Amino acid sequence: MLDSLYIAATGMQAQQLNVDTISNNLANINTTAYKRARVSFEDLLYREAGRNAGAVLSGDAPARFGAGAAVSDTSKIFLDGDLRKTDGPLDVALRGAGFFEVTLPDGSRAYSRNGALRVNRDGLLASAEGHVLAPSIQVPGDATQISIDTTGLVTARVPNETAPVEIGQIELARFANPGGLSALGANLYVATDKSGDAVTGKPGDEGFGTLTQGFLETSNVRLTEELVGLVLAQRAFEVNARAIQASDELLALVNNLRR
Repeated sequence: MLDSLYIAATGMQAQQLNVDTISNNLANINTTAYKRARVSFEDLLYREAGRNAGAVLSGDAPARFGAGAAVSDTSKIFLDGDLRKTDGPLDVALRGAGFFEVTLPDGSRAYSRNGALRVNRDGLLASAEGHVLAPSIQVPGDATQISIDTTGLVTARVPNETAPVEIGQIELARFANPGGLSALGANLYVATDKSGDAVTGKPGDEGFGTLTQGFLETSNVRLTEELVGLVLAQRAFEVNARAIQASDELLALVNNLRR
């Protein structure tokens, strides 16, 4: 009887994390380039309820009971979001596979899908949070217009030059298993053993997406899907709570039999 309490409790705990994950998706529905998270479940270890001599002699398999449910993984779904037109000269939407590679303050590398770029105080092209793109691109201080084509080539118009001047090349990074990346927050991810090492290349190369200037990628959260998932998670939580209530009532009934 006590097993039913513990089993239902594992279900409630797993569904609570599911509700938290869906709530975070809904909270980031308007976050640029946000990728929705998905919770995967697994059943816990099974054990034999008991084995008697008769069962051994007859060859019947003993009864086996599971120990409940647990969350096996919480992964990101890296499907493309829709494009939102901004007309910002440093806004770049990434379509297809790949990530922008940036350098963190400690010198390590992180990866992002957020193409809201800007020029930092050192004149380097950086992310919205100020992390410099890798490889770094120096923007001339007297540049009057910056253009970024679909292959990541960055050009600028400067005084005394009739044609745009090439100032750098944006590169992308991709992973064998992007779902294995670890999220840091602020649209940043770091590589893990699950994701594998980053492979870099130019936008438009085989296996890499392309860039679109003047647009940003929106969140890939779908409101209807998340609300349906939230209702299902809440109902599953309620069912497990009722299982605990039923077990408690049966335990109370057993205790009262002795009176």
